[in-house]
Amino acid sequence: MSLDSVTQSVDEAVSGFFEPIAKWLGEVVFYTVPVGGTDLPLIVAWLVVAGLVFTGWFGFIQLRKFKLAVDVVRGRYDEKGSTGEVSHFQALTAAVSGTVGLGNIAGVAVAVSIGGPGATFWMILCGLLGMATKFVEVTLGVKYREVHPDGTVSGGPMHYLPKGLTERFGKNGKTLGKVLAVLASFLILFFGLFGGNLFQVNQSYAQLVSVTGGEDGALGSSAGALFFGILIAALVGIVLLGGIRSIANVTSRLVPAMAGIYVVACLIVILVNITAVPDAVASIVEGAFNPEGVAGGVLGALIIGFKRAAFSNEAGLGSAPIAHSAVKTKHPASEGLVALLEPFIDTVVVCTMTALTIVIANPASWGEARAGEDIGGVTITSDAFETVLPWFPYILTVAVLLFAVSTVLTWGYYGLKSWTYLFGRSRASEVTYKVVYTVFAVAGSLLTLQTLIDMADAFLFTLAVINIIGLYLLAPVVKRELASFLEFVRARNAGEDTGNGDDDQKPVKTTV
Repeated sequence: MSLDSVTQSVDEAVSGFFEPIAKWLGEVVFYTVPVGGTDLPLIVAWLVVAGLVFTGWFGFIQLRKFKLAVDVVRGRYDEKGSTGEVSHFQALTAAVSGTVGLGNIAGVAVAVSIGGPGATFWMILCGLLGMATKFVEVTLGVKYREVHPDGTVSGGPMHYLPKGLTERFGKNGKTLGKVLAVLASFLILFFGLFGGNLFQVNQSYAQLVSVTGGEDGALGSSAGALFFGILIAALVGIVLLGGIRSIANVTSRLVPAMAGIYVVACLIVILVNITAVPDAVASIVEGAFNPEGVAGGVLGALIIGFKRAAFSNEAGLGSAPIAHSAVKTKHPASEGLVALLEPFIDTVVVCTMTALTIVIANPASWGEARAGEDIGGVTITSDAFETVLPWFPYILTVAVLLFAVSTVLTWGYYGLKSWTYLFGRSRASEVTYKVVYTVFAVAGSLLTLQTLIDMADAFLFTLAVINIIGLYLLAPVVKRELASFLEFVRARNAGEDTGNGDDDQKPVKTTV
């Protein structure tokens, strides 16, 4: 029996077993209600409302403290002797690598096809709101992280939900927190294996095959797929062995490189079509408030834009705090401020650049997609670049590979922290996880397992429900942490001695 027939049999067997479960779960998690002639997924409304609430609660912190956030990333407020494993910049790039991916390339193209150019406007607005949510969850991630005897750090919703709820609500909060922590760990682990690993490898392999001669090319055979999967698995396995420091060292180079390549390509298309920029911007603004041919009109464009942004930057999902928790700092809110830059980079910059490039280039495939034809998002984006850069599919392939590898690495770390929370931090436990994760990377080039990927998406957004409830309950803690850090900043800027020793900053009492 050939490898192709084996993998096809596995795909069919898995799909046949899990499809009813995935379909039911998707209908529950992504339940929609009719609004103004279109359908609104309640989970998107849940995420957007959280962004609105936290934006108001913290006084538009994403705008007021944007410069301070940049200063923190640059290391201006670093302190000697801070607990942690990586710098603010490395923590940011590690977390960004988990969100910037194929969704920024393909997902945005689908959004502006269904919702028109106006979806871009609402996508930017949702990204700005998500900055406040990200600030809250990452501040909590650092506040309640666990520092192990060997100096390594574990954080995320599986830590701040039980610890924070116990601190605020006592015995009842402890019981609820433990239940939520186990659920959060399982949901992150499942998505990490299928959405953050297998799907990324599968899609990057598909793009690589498309530019190397298709199924008749050098990599089009099952042997080529197996070779690609083993190569990615080996790279990922080597980096995973080094923990978050190794991952951060890689992503701190990969993320700027991949973002730079992609943004420069976008700018080339925009500059070549510079005379079309005013009309493109006008169509985005007009389309946001007066869209034509979009189901549901303004609400339709708004929902599509919000959906793309919410699914792209992961604000409120609880995943990013895992990476940010490893930062070297004595002030949890300092990393919360750093984290609010994440949705800005992912959604406001990268997603917007993709949308603007498509609108300006106006490739034929985009018009066909808007007319209702089924055209893949990557194809539309690639065609937009190809109007100016005929060789761009090769550059896009490099970008996709960089996006995929960095995402696989980051989600490998997220999954590891979830695994060790559930099964312990012994060496045998960690090695078992890393073997399982690398095997999934190999499988990603051979199997589609679309049904399990759909389940993984549903699981990840189920986590948003659990996580945001915790964020609402623990928001007063975040407010005090912010006040503590701002006081430190004022003292540092005034030239006062803040110590810089291990004991210069006493923990802030957070019981309410």
